[in-house]
Amino acid sequence: MRRRFMGVLAGLVLAVLAPLLLAGPAQAADGGSGDGSAGEGGGREVVVGTEGTYPPFSFNEGGELTGYDIEVIEAVADEAGWQLRFVQSQFDALFGALDSGRIDVIANQITVNPEREESYAFSTPYTYSRGVIVAKKGSDIRTLADLEGKVTAQSATSNWSQVAKDAGARVENVEQFAQAADLVARGRVDAIVNDNIAVLDYLATTGDDQIEVVGDAGEEVGAQALAFRQDDEALTREADQALDSLRADGTLTEISEKYFKADVSVEDGGAAEVGGRSGTSWWDSVRDNASPTLVALLKITIPLTALSFAIGLVAAVLIALARISSSRLLSWPARFFISAVRGTPLLLQLFVVFFALPQLGVELPSFLAATLALSVNVAGYAAETVRGALLAVPAGQHEAAATIGMSRSLTLRRVVLPQAGRIAVPPLSNTLISLVKDTSLVSVVLLTDPFRVVTQAASTTFDYLPLYVMLGFFYWVICTLLTAVQNRLETRLNRYVTT
Repeated sequence: MRRRFMGVLAGLVLAVLAPLLLAGPAQAADGGSGDGSAGEGGGREVVVGTEGTYPPFSFNEGGELTGYDIEVIEAVADEAGWQLRFVQSQFDALFGALDSGRIDVIANQITVNPEREESYAFSTPYTYSRGVIVAKKGSDIRTLADLEGKVTAQSATSNWSQVAKDAGARVENVEQFAQAADLVARGRVDAIVNDNIAVLDYLATTGDDQIEVVGDAGEEVGAQALAFRQDDEALTREADQALDSLRADGTLTEISEKYFKADVSVEDGGAAEVGGRSGTSWWDSVRDNASPTLVALLKITIPLTALSFAIGLVAAVLIALARISSSRLLSWPARFFISAVRGTPLLLQLFVVFFALPQLGVELPSFLAATLALSVNVAGYAAETVRGALLAVPAGQHEAAATIGMSRSLTLRRVVLPQAGRIAVPPLSNTLISLVKDTSLVSVVLLTDPFRVVTQAASTTFDYLPLYVMLGFFYWVICTLLTAVQNRLETRLNRYVTT
């Protein structure tokens, strides 16, 4: 009888909440997402996707997004009358964001090649560069042919990754060039294939004398352009017209010479020279980025954790009740849900919610998409914790409640749930603490969380150790505070428990 009652209760609650859970997010979709800053102008809003970790083309300096590509797209926007909003994410997520309509254009040194032209529309090129091979000093690698059987470090979806694969290299995926350079310097990979300008900037800024340019990655000159969706012909045409005007009035040449002392906007504009950027001490890096990291914690991590855990916990209780129900119509779907969530990576769940659902007509803003994915993940894991806690309440408690005339619903509310809650507090606290750290994955859905802030800073200062230690300290403080709350809550709930 108890199981039947719980099954009926779970069914009623699910029937009430299901339409809200399914319809609410669809209504909340806004067609755009992520952090960003608006450009000048009052025309159409154009959402620009960029890494923000690829100097000198796209990087953060002093808390501001800047770089050659950024200045070019801003000049295009002024000419075309666009209102810009920038979204920063990992390079490998930018094309998915473009496909799903999250962004309108990628400004991140996208090399035009036949494979990409089959799927995307490109503006006229605004950069011409060549690829180079970077290896550790003393290496015998000199040409692409020497990469046969070697290991290179590349961004997974970059043009250079395909060049390395075509040369017979095994590619290890990394997010940033600086990370790849570190792997080469430590001997963990053999080489890198990348843009010569980015390599020159890295060497000039860091003074790294452990790696060097050992050869050209072929003789072909690569052309880089703005990438659009193929069906966005109007936006592509406006970009072409703007670039033609900027090329004619010398604006592109001016921006190029500012960064490279050469005109890389034309094929024969001279050899680029990069002076690098002024370095800072590791203490300055920590001091300058502590505040932005704390702001991201307050704006993204803490609200996202609180909302996701609250929603996930409510869902977990409902799923746990369905799981222990005698009705197969309730218990089997609950079993499948738990199995699916626990059997797939959280990162995959984030990608499904953010990039795959739009193909079904459900387009969620970044924060809502992250909340939904994390809530589903919490529900899948916490449901088994709640189920175990409910079953741990002795059957005698139900019988005792019945003898004094308590109804089943009153027994559940006043007897079963309070005792199950006390039992579930420690494992649910672990779930909450894990959730805090899991939010560090949400940068893939175009949210600038603390991990993304620190990654952006490290890509230009190269102070990885102090910045990541700082970030780890912030997460540790939050988790320590949650542990203290857990201990106090356990003490309070155990006051009336006899031993």
